[in-house]
Amino acid sequence: MAAPDVLIGSHQTVVVGLGRSGLAIAEHLTRRGEPFVMADTRTQPSGLVEFQRLYPDIEVHCGDLGELELQNAGRIILSPGVDVRTPGLPRSGPEIVGETALFVEALGERAQRPMLIAITGSNAKSTVTTLVGDMARACGIDVAVGGNLGTPALTLLAQRPEAACFVLELSSFQLETTPQLGADIAVHLNLSSDHLDRHDGMAGYAHAKQQIFKGAGAGIVNRDDPATTPCDTIRPGRTLSFGSDLPGRESDWGLGRRDNDVWLMRGEQAVMAAHDVMMPGQHNLLNVLAALAVGHEAGWSCDIMIETVAHFAGLPHRAQRVADLHGVTWINDSKGTNVGATLAAIEGIGVTLAGQLILLAGGVGKGADFTPLAEPLGRYGRAAVVYGRDRARLARALEGTLPVVVVDTLEQAMQHAMDMAQPDDAVLLSPACASLDQFDNFEARGDVFCAWLKQWQPHS
Repeated sequence: MAAPDVLIGSHQTVVVGLGRSGLAIAEHLTRRGEPFVMADTRTQPSGLVEFQRLYPDIEVHCGDLGELELQNAGRIILSPGVDVRTPGLPRSGPEIVGETALFVEALGERAQRPMLIAITGSNAKSTVTTLVGDMARACGIDVAVGGNLGTPALTLLAQRPEAACFVLELSSFQLETTPQLGADIAVHLNLSSDHLDRHDGMAGYAHAKQQIFKGAGAGIVNRDDPATTPCDTIRPGRTLSFGSDLPGRESDWGLGRRDNDVWLMRGEQAVMAAHDVMMPGQHNLLNVLAALAVGHEAGWSCDIMIETVAHFAGLPHRAQRVADLHGVTWINDSKGTNVGATLAAIEGIGVTLAGQLILLAGGVGKGADFTPLAEPLGRYGRAAVVYGRDRARLARALEGTLPVVVVDTLEQAMQHAMDMAQPDDAVLLSPACASLDQFDNFEARGDVFCAWLKQWQPHS
């Protein structure tokens, strides 16, 4: 390990963050023959031993970044998990960028630049990114899918150099360190309160998300969410929209009625019946509309895209229909880790039910305001069962709206829901909270939900 007083030269590249993206950055710089120093704010980062095995000749500094005098660096490259406000990072001087900026730089060096589709949003970006990738493959496009979802962008570029199209899910952390993305198609799905501690409030978070439109050929936005509209200083070449209403322009997408059925529409053209979409809930119809808008803008076959949608069941832990027991549908939306995601699930699923909704919510609320959940639960809810660390805050936010049961654990919440549910109801696990008080991650929480239900399902 380098001494704490390691000197940073005036043209030195410094990579900060020894996570998965940090390793991808190191691999990329090594392939290009660009020397660098690796740094991490933790004294014993989990990836240190593996990094030193792979790169024994690279200097590594672990601990206080202030010891490095980073103002002398030529360029600083941050992993997405590293806050640009981290003590020791200079406020002026060297350029500070992230992994996605290196990806864009490398893409621009290609003789024939592949298509770049970039997707962001507070919620549903993994679902839409995956669906767009599936559509591209079905249309015969040599596509690579990754970014915040799965494989880091630089690793993807190395593994799939021949790809004709890259579809990237991008978080606010990745976008804030990408000066000029230049996507052919940039999608902003929705905006709701999340990561406010990282971005100094909602305005900073919204600004980070807006960076997806910098240099974009086409921007696709959500008419139902004005916060997704590009600001005056960041305008794509053209803007298309999707939403839950009828489209106002032939190039826009929305929902309409034909013969008493709901249809997905492009302009006045009925494209696909809503009942042919496998994923439950109206919010997933909006996700499909966004994906169809991307594919149409990219020039892909509409018929093939519709067939792909008809067979797309969604991703685990995202409005995933797990079981139907005694006429009650059980839905795993454990990925609903913020209020915006849970609102979308309540609204999207509640409107489709003949019965009522029982919400299971709780965990680590990250200081969120839970009161917006009360209004839709008043319309669609039979009851809410709250558990985990912030159960009392949830209960206070919902009291007077519908019956609220307060328990300790998710399993207890599920038992109460089973006792209360009536035929045609749905029990929705959409916690509006992080999982770390009782689980390792949202996947583990969803797995417990699914495993608990298995004991009640008839054995074949």
